[in-house]
Amino acid sequence: MSATAVHSLWTMAGGVTSAAPEEKFKAPVIEYAQLTPVLIVIGVAVVGVLVEAFVPRRARYYTQVFLTVVALAAAFAAVVGLAAGGYGTTKAHIAAMGAVAVDGPALFLQGTILLTSLVAVFTFAERRLDPTSHGNRVDSFAAQAASVPGSESEQAAVKAGFTTTEVFPLVLFSVAGMLVFPAANDLLTLFVALEVFSLPLYLLCAVARRKRLMSQESAVKYFLLGAFSSAFLLFGIALLYGYAGSVSYGSIADVVDGSVTQIDPALADTMGNDALLLIGGAMILTGLLFKVGAVPFHMWTPDVYQGAPTPVTGFMAAATKVAAFGALLRLLYVVLPGLSWDWRPVMWAVAIVTMLGGAIVAITQTDIKRLLAYSSIAHAGFILAGVIATTPSGISSVLFYLGAYSFVTVGAFAVVTLVRDAGGEATHLSKWAGLGRRSPLVAAVFAVYLLAFAGIPLTSGFAGKFAVFKAAAEGGAGGLVVVGVISSAIAAFFYIRVIVLMFFSEPKADGPTVAVPSPLTMTTIAVGVAVTLVLGLAPQYFLDLASQAGVFVR
Repeated sequence: MSATAVHSLWTMAGGVTSAAPEEKFKAPVIEYAQLTPVLIVIGVAVVGVLVEAFVPRRARYYTQVFLTVVALAAAFAAVVGLAAGGYGTTKAHIAAMGAVAVDGPALFLQGTILLTSLVAVFTFAERRLDPTSHGNRVDSFAAQAASVPGSESEQAAVKAGFTTTEVFPLVLFSVAGMLVFPAANDLLTLFVALEVFSLPLYLLCAVARRKRLMSQESAVKYFLLGAFSSAFLLFGIALLYGYAGSVSYGSIADVVDGSVTQIDPALADTMGNDALLLIGGAMILTGLLFKVGAVPFHMWTPDVYQGAPTPVTGFMAAATKVAAFGALLRLLYVVLPGLSWDWRPVMWAVAIVTMLGGAIVAITQTDIKRLLAYSSIAHAGFILAGVIATTPSGISSVLFYLGAYSFVTVGAFAVVTLVRDAGGEATHLSKWAGLGRRSPLVAAVFAVYLLAFAGIPLTSGFAGKFAVFKAAAEGGAGGLVVVGVISSAIAAFFYIRVIVLMFFSEPKADGPTVAVPSPLTMTTIAVGVAVTLVLGLAPQYFLDLASQAGVFVR
């Protein structure tokens, strides 16, 4: 190919010819009003960083907690305002130059993420569970994250009463990424949102006050495996761009359907090459399934859940799943519906091994946080059954399940922070024996959460599972429902085993104590129980809400 031919190709690809130099650069049009939830969270996160720099140390904790709670509440109010203004239904459209979708599923998931995060932040702010250290109240986070565990500088920081209040702006940055992730309408926005919410989580996992080495190990594992998944996603984006000549969801969907009319000459050779589409789509799915914690991309989950500070585990287990499933739904239903014959068999296999793998391995666990981690893997499999339905009821059932599951998870991990011995949280299952006699209320609340996880009637877990399995059966995935019911039965065994252990075992003399929390953690646990019972006893209003919100804008 001659140099002139290459040059002419290049100028054509840019849409610029040397004959028209006067064409002006168009300024982007951004609908700021429709992006307010994200802008509020990011704005306050930046303010939080400035608070760390300029506010005196003793006032930082209260300032950060206040700012974080106000930001999440205001962003939720903004989401409700957008939904009330019809942006979830009649006015649903693509905003920010095609980068972000403002539609029903996006607003529903953003609302769920913000409410879950608001409830989870109360456990971050908890300061009554550990005994006071040198006259100072302490939380779950390291006194000085930069100091080496066990070093003199760490001891000096503890003595001086330092606290890592940076966790609050980190949570807000993470939430901002999660808000964009399920609403992203092009692959680059998806990738940027993924990094924005993952990087703060890697840091948050590493700053536990107790068991710091274990916490840092969990953060390194999460970071390394997360980097791999990001690389898969980015490689998949490159291949899909080569296939379709665009990173926009709508344009890729048009090329997949064969309804594209104008072909860019620079991409004429690669456009429509099915190998690029299949490999690229598979790589992007791999990246998203990693975030969801589906088998075989689940290996990080138990180690990270066990090692991270428990408030972070609760936040991560709930909010990350909501964001990742939202992005997965949009990818499969908006970009690749024309490929459903190709991706459905693969997702069938993933859902089956995820449901069975999570349920069977959970039986062998002796640590309560690892048990909840494998339980979350099994739940990822149940939610995938709804994703595979490829019907409108599939979308709404997944939205409902995510909303129900996220509150149960945050509440369950909040209860785990209360059971303590001399070394901090007592997470070994043997320590929980006889808890029902020692502290009947805490054991009863945890039993409610476990029954919800097991999907027992009159809890939100039953309503969610029923909706997902019904959608899967209607969508022609009856075999998947059978596997799901068998997995639920296996899972019910280890949930009920924990309940039996708490109520029908003799408490040990040297067993753990149940700490009395401040109203913050009490609020988290109470909201979790209330949502679990309300969604279990009267789910219809929320199912209707999810079905109204279940239409993607294309």
